[in-house]
Amino acid sequence: MNTQAYTFQLIPEDNHRLANLCGPFDQHLRQIEQKLNVCIYNRGHDFQINGANNAVEIAAKVLHHLYAETGTKKTTLTSNTIHLVLQNAQTDPDMTLKPPKTPGIVIQTKRGTIKPHSPNQSLYLDRISNHDINFGLGPAGTGKTYLAVACAVAALEKEQISRVVLVRPAVEAGEKLGFLPGDYSQKLDPYFRPLYDALNDMLGFELVMQLVEQHIIEVVPLAYMRGRTLNDAFIILDEAQNTTKEQMKMFLTRIGFNSKVVVSGDTTQTDLPRGIESGLCHCLTILKNIKGISFTEFQMQDIVRHTLVQAILQAYAQNENQRKAH
Repeated sequence: MNTQAYTFQLIPEDNHRLANLCGPFDQHLRQIEQKLNVCIYNRGHDFQINGANNAVEIAAKVLHHLYAETGTKKTTLTSNTIHLVLQNAQTDPDMTLKPPKTPGIVIQTKRGTIKPHSPNQSLYLDRISNHDINFGLGPAGTGKTYLAVACAVAALEKEQISRVVLVRPAVEAGEKLGFLPGDYSQKLDPYFRPLYDALNDMLGFELVMQLVEQHIIEVVPLAYMRGRTLNDAFIILDEAQNTTKEQMKMFLTRIGFNSKVVVSGDTTQTDLPRGIESGLCHCLTILKNIKGISFTEFQMQDIVRHTLVQAILQAYAQNENQRKAH
């Protein structure tokens, strides 16, 4: 492996921008080092990067890109910002100092703007905007559910729909509902916590509680959807890999007039009992060619959570492939 030591200077010299780039106790530099397996040394605005040729080139482009960002944006760089730039740099080695290009859909809510961080996220938002039924498929941390909730909140605030219905199958992931404390509603609450967290981010806790009390936002177990027809609603089914074929058919036929459906799930993470086919996997084979239904498949590089999430999922996928090979 060819290695090199590359030295350069970041200009113009600005100590505030430099501190923003390096992060508290240089944690942003350490994050880049760990991701690219390089060593970064700096004395003020003079930098040196040691490592494999390709990794050194990417690290240098990332540092130049981030330093340019500190001069054009008022926001402080975070570890999440570093992660996203590193993702773009590794998938696009020819990256320039310009931000990655994504289609122009941006979700605007009262508490802020939500932007896509990858081409697949942009495609997902565009398809949700233009299709009545949408499937978001892929690993944890790719923003499938969060972006769907953002679209629902934006549609509610614009009065394009009159209610938001958030649905999850109450399937145990290794633990039994009966051993959880509280009544049935309290037992189910942990299953819906990710949906509440997304709502609270976009609307605030108090407003979410008001809208839930007014039944403008409904958070219901999948089993409670039977027999309903939902008009003028934005309906999200989360963790759809844990539905049976019958449940998925039942859910998809609840859609009414002026309604939009988003189904999110990860076909590799089913918690159904052995021998029961996932309704999500089944419907993907029979609905692909129906006009008006979209399918967006997220990849590992779309993960926007902690940098270790991608590494963990890759390790599990590799282990599973090795097990199947034997």
